[in-house]
Order: sequence, then C-alpha cells, then structure tokens
Amino acid sequence: MSALKTLGLGLCVLGASGMGPSRLARPKQTTVLELVVRAWSWIGMGGRIALVGVGVVLVVCLVVLGLRRLGRGGRRSLLWGLTGLCFVGFAVLGAWAIMLPERRGSYFVMWHQLVRVGAALSATGFVLGSLALLLPWLFNRFEGVGFVSFLATRHVRASKSGFLTVISFLSIAGVAVSSFALCATISIMGGFGADLKRKILGNNSHIKLDTGSVGGFDHWREALRVVRRVPGVVAATPVAGGEAMASSSTNTAGVLVRGIDPSTISSVIELIHNIEVGRFEYLKQPDKLVNLPAEEPIGIGSGGQLYLKGPRSRLLFSEKLGVPEPQFHTLDEVYPGLIIGRELAKTLHVYVGDEVTLISPLGDLGPMGVLPRSRQFRIAAVFYSGMYEYDSSQAYMLLDVAQEFLALEHRVTAIDVRVNNAEAVGEVRGAIVAAIGRKDLTVHDWKELNKKLFSALALEKIATFIILSIMIAVASFCIICTLLLMVTEKSKEIAILKAVGASDQSVLRVFMAEGMIIGAMGTILGILTGWVSMLGLEKFGVRLDPEVYYVDRLPISVVWSDYLLVGVAAFAITTLATVYPALSASKLRPVEGIRYE
Repeated sequence: MSALKTLGLGLCVLGASGMGPSRLARPKQTTVLELVVRAWSWIGMGGRIALVGVGVVLVVCLVVLGLRRLGRGGRRSLLWGLTGLCFVGFAVLGAWAIMLPERRGSYFVMWHQLVRVGAALSATGFVLGSLALLLPWLFNRFEGVGFVSFLATRHVRASKSGFLTVISFLSIAGVAVSSFALCATISIMGGFGADLKRKILGNNSHIKLDTGSVGGFDHWREALRVVRRVPGVVAATPVAGGEAMASSSTNTAGVLVRGIDPSTISSVIELIHNIEVGRFEYLKQPDKLVNLPAEEPIGIGSGGQLYLKGPRSRLLFSEKLGVPEPQFHTLDEVYPGLIIGRELAKTLHVYVGDEVTLISPLGDLGPMGVLPRSRQFRIAAVFYSGMYEYDSSQAYMLLDVAQEFLALEHRVTAIDVRVNNAEAVGEVRGAIVAAIGRKDLTVHDWKELNKKLFSALALEKIATFIILSIMIAVASFCIICTLLLMVTEKSKEIAILKAVGASDQSVLRVFMAEGMIIGAMGTILGILTGWVSMLGLEKFGVRLDPEVYYVDRLPISVVWSDYLLVGVAAFAITTLATVYPALSASKLRPVEGIRYE
C-alpha cells in the first residue's frame, strides 16, 4: 500500500513539473498600446512632428468638407451653437477661476491654470463667434452707404474662384494673426515692465538721501523733520545700512544689512506686506522667538506646504521623565530679531526662530589687527518681494541694533522718502534739495537710480513693435495678391462699368475700399481677440512656478492706447497695400477688358 502511495505521489510531482515549464514558457502577449508607444519612440522627433502635421492637415480637411456639406444655413446654426457653448464655458470657468485661491508667492498647480486659461479662451471664442454672426449685418449696413461701398462690399461677399477664396481668407487671417501677436506681445512686455516697476517701488524708496562718505552722517533728525514738511512727501524714515556676512550652522552668505525704524518703515516700503512666515512684531519683541507656539508657521516647503514649529523636544523629554519643564533646562538666550528674504533663508537653511551669526567687516582693533565684529541674531520673519536680488541679500533689523553692530554710533547712512506721485518725483526731489541745503547729502530718485533698466525696457518695447509691424506688412502682401487677382478676374465687369460712365477715380476707390475692408476685418479680428484674451488672462491670472520664473503670475498690462496704436498702424499698412492694385484697375481700358469676350 505504501508503494502505491509513493508511486502516486511521484506521478503527481512529474505532472506538476511537466505542467510548470509549459506555463512559464508561454510568450507574453503585447498590447496595442505598447506597440503604439514603441512605434512612437522609434520614429524619432522628426517623424513625430511630421505625423502630427499630417494629422492636423487631415483634421482641417475633414472640417472643411463637413462645413461645405452643411450648407450656409447649417454653418450658421453650427456657429450659433459654438458661440453659445463658448459663452456657457466662459460663465462656468470664469466663476470657477474667481473662486480659486490666489496667494502671493503661492506655488504652481496645473489644474488651476487649466481653469484660468480655459476661461480666457472661452471668452475669446465667444467674442469671435459673436463677431462672425454680426458680420453679415455690418455688410448690409455698409452696402447702403454709397456706390463705392456697395460695389466693394459685394466684391468681398461674392463667390470667387477657389484659389482667390483661399488668398482672401489668408489675407484676413495673416493681418489678424499679426495684429494679435503685436497686441499680446506689447501687453505682456508692458506687464513685465509694470510688475518690475511695482516691485522696485515696493522695496525701495522713491527718493533717497545719503552721503558718499563712510560712516553715515550726523544731524539726521533735523533733516528728517525738514524732509517731512516738504509738499508732496508722504513719509520718510531713517536707515542704517552696511554689508555683512551671515553664517548659520550649515552655510554662509553675504547680506546687505538695513537698520529700520519699525514705526515708520511700513509707510515707505512694503516690508510688512511682503512677510510670508513669521511676524513683524517679533522684530520689536525678540523674546517671543525663544518660545514660539507649536502651531506657529516657521517656513514654506518647495511644494507650498507650511512647516510648523511643533512641540519642543526638551519639553517632550521632561514629560516622559516626569520632571517639570522649567527645572529640566535653562531658557535660551534672547537675541535681536532679523527679517531676511526667502532665497537667503533657503541659502542659509534657516527657519523662523533659528539662530544666525552676522559678521561685520569693520570691527575692533586688537593685538592681531582689525578683528571682525560678530553678533548673534534670531530669525523673526521671512519675506518674499518677488525680486531675486532683494530676497537673496536683504536683512532687516532694528535701527539702534544696526547702529551698534555697524559701529555707526548715533549716525545713519540714508533717509528714505516716499512721495504721493512716483511719476512726478523730479519736482519733489528739487524741493527737497532746496529745503535741506546740505552739501554733504546727495539726493537721488528712483528714476535716476534705475534709468538704464527702464530705458532698456522702453527700447525693447519699441523694437518689438517695429519688428512685429513688419509681420503685418508681410501679411499685407496677400492683400496685394488678392486685389491683383480680383482685377484679373473682374476685368470684364470693370470694362462694363467704365463703358456705362464710371470714372477712373470711382474704380480706384472701389478697389481701395475692398482692400481696406479686408484689412479692417483682419485688424479688428486680431485686436479684439488680443484684447479679450489678454483682459481675460489679466483678470483671472495665469500662475507661474516661482521656483522657475521667480514671478508668481504672468504679468499683463492692457493699455487701450497701445491697442489703438496697433490698430492705426495695421490699418495704415493694409491701406497702403491697396494702392498699386487699385491703380492697375483704374488704368484698365474698356476695350482690353472685353476684347476676348
């Protein structure tokens, strides 16, 4: 019996061993998705671009064929539907975008950007659809103005040969795209300039009084009272500045120390508004930094998450050991508070409440020569101004602490002034110079200090306008080709018009009006599209990753005068493009037009 059991067990083992390899050797089936991914990787970048181009062409051809089969009534119904859909999308996405959280210096969230951009694109589509629906009504009104406008509008609306229809469409599209590109570029460049100006004026004073000598200047309180009485001055504050080296437990960095008066600094610069973590009160009351609450935010992570202080480790140990916390450890020493920028905090790897050491190059005289002066500080707050130069180098402390640390005694290095109108700062600057009457002080305004920067921005804006205007000139060549082909196609009609009494000037005005209608359609289409899209992006905001671009949103400035200038330039260029074809049409003799008929 035992032998039979042994034989049966052996057969089972052999059967199992025979079945196992057959199952393992079965080839794995490749899915269709894996084959597509392999083919996409195999064709390379050039093949991918070609494949995408072919797909776009096929989609466009299918759309054109579908629109032609729909007929005029079907196309208009489809246009009504798409316009209504864009309006609904704009209403829904716009309301959603307004409700999205928008914090200064917040970090990039992809789906938030999709909602904001979708709202702006929906508004643009609604405006384009409304304009297309309104176009026949405008043509009907323009036809009733007079003989020239009637013929020009009928030429634009009439059915043409296939190639001429394509050229006419490309003429309008070329002018529209060029006008849109010019409007969008000017708005974005103007936005960057306005954002840069706002940040500079938010982190610096409008007017600065300083001295060229090392060690600051005396009698600054009297000068401060005189400056505050000057008409146009909103506020003024003393500043004690210098250079130092900041050192933490892990890294070092150079800093620009600024001693400030906490009672007046907020009326001159936006330091308090720019604080991300920490509190400005900790600068005036540094003893609170020794025992921060456990729920106090002390830093911000790379993903925007807040770092909290948490419970003290020694307090946890005292609770475990059953020893009262005051008997378990001695209190930390109170150091003066220091407010630093976000990038400087990242460089030093410090958070609110951490200790740093500042080393001044101007120290005391010792046996080995001049020894650098050092002092311990504690981080009171971290600010984010939006400019890397400030966030990576500025360090603010109390005025008396800075005077002692920089060995200035009772002197200051500058007086920062804010005026009521930053653009008219030159007039106030002259009044301050006359009121102070001190030759040892130099008065500078923000325009003088940043003259090269803003001059370069203005020159770049002008150069961009000229270059993109050339794009409109290139697009106007399509208008020339359209009108020349129109003259060739309508030569019989031109000859008949002249035969029945139309003058050369009338024919000239007809074809110039036709070209102007094409140019005006493209110009209005491009400017309206640019205005709506830029206004939507400005309203809803497009957030950018501050870790990459160091701006938390795409700055856009929509100025109506810039758009008016673009419209005038585009219309002037397209009007000039109509002169030669119109002259060719006016010089056509009636006999030549009907010779072969």
